[in-house]
Amino acid sequence: MSPHPLIGKPAPTFSLPNQDGETYEFKPGNGTPTAIFFYPSSGTYGCTKEACAFRDATAENGVFKTKVNVIGISSNPVAVQKKFVEDNKLTYPVLSDAKGEVRKAYHTSKGLLGLTDSRTTFVIDSKGIVRGSFDSVINYSGHSNFVKKELEKLAAEEGSSAKPTATAAAPAAEPAPAPTQPKPETPPVPAATTEQTAEESKAAAAVQA
Repeated sequence: MSPHPLIGKPAPTFSLPNQDGETYEFKPGNGTPTAIFFYPSSGTYGCTKEACAFRDATAENGVFKTKVNVIGISSNPVAVQKKFVEDNKLTYPVLSDAKGEVRKAYHTSKGLLGLTDSRTTFVIDSKGIVRGSFDSVINYSGHSNFVKKELEKLAAEEGSSAKPTATAAAPAAEPAPAPTQPKPETPPVPAATTEQTAEESKAAAAVQA
């Protein structure tokens, strides 16, 4: 299966009404990773399970150990999204993409042989680049697990880039040679004088006599 066409590219920006009818603007690259999950319909069994899994994962003791912005998107109207959020105590924005414009921008396809909207999740890094996608209508519980693994990868990358690069140690400087001490001069031996030589000769002759 070929990778999603958005992988490695900047995530599309968009504006949609949230569950309160207020405009939610998504501008990628705000310094925090984002998980966007497109799902078929609010209130259905699988979509409720998926939405609650994301709610639990972002809780204080949830499986997401890295801060992440979670956004849910479906084609349901605002009133349905509001009920969906309130009934399940969702802690993140759920947006209404009634015209399917954002789905089209994110190249999401139909699921279940074209009978329903797809269930597709995207992970966008802190710089706004789409790093991964997961598409499965049936495996609704696998989407939060996919995000967990992608966040761990991003955290590992950031950790490795933060480590200082080891530099080669500079060679130790050679010690300066010790100054050489001048050799003591040997005093010259005085040459024997003529008088000394004559006296020595007389002394030698006297001994022999």
